[in-house]
Amino acid sequence: MTQYAIRLEEKQKLRFNYGISEKQLMNYIRQAKKIKGATGSILLQLLEMRLDNVIFRLGMAPTIAAARQIVSHKHITINNSCVSIPSYQCKPGNVISVKDSPASKQLITNNLDLPALSNIPQNLEFDKKTLTAKVLGIIDREWIALKLNELFVIEYYSRKI
Repeated sequence: MTQYAIRLEEKQKLRFNYGISEKQLMNYIRQAKKIKGATGSILLQLLEMRLDNVIFRLGMAPTIAAARQIVSHKHITINNSCVSIPSYQCKPGNVISVKDSPASKQLITNNLDLPALSNIPQNLEFDKKTLTAKVLGIIDREWIALKLNELFVIEYYSRKI
């Protein structure tokens, strides 16, 4: 494979894993370049702190796509206000909870019963009884299980941005 093909494949892995468009990924890379530090790690942290991804990591949804739908159908509140934007950037200290309606609570409870993801990252705290979670901090690169070289993604976009 050519160098270009390797970088393209890494970029596509990232896009399809998080379910984001080309334009969204380009915007995240622009944003990551503005923040001090390793651009690749910052990019992954930005993607991991998306609301749909946080919902998936908490086990409230079986997939990121399902989490995206749960958010867009207004089943989730952040700091007691309804949020319907899957790309919402969670910040440390945010309290994420399920909307106080029987349908919302039932949907999330059914997903929690699935034997999918019981390994919640250390930057999140989740209470299954009250269906509330708290973002404790920004995730470390070691907790991101994606087998990916983020540097190749940054290199792929280096000419475009």
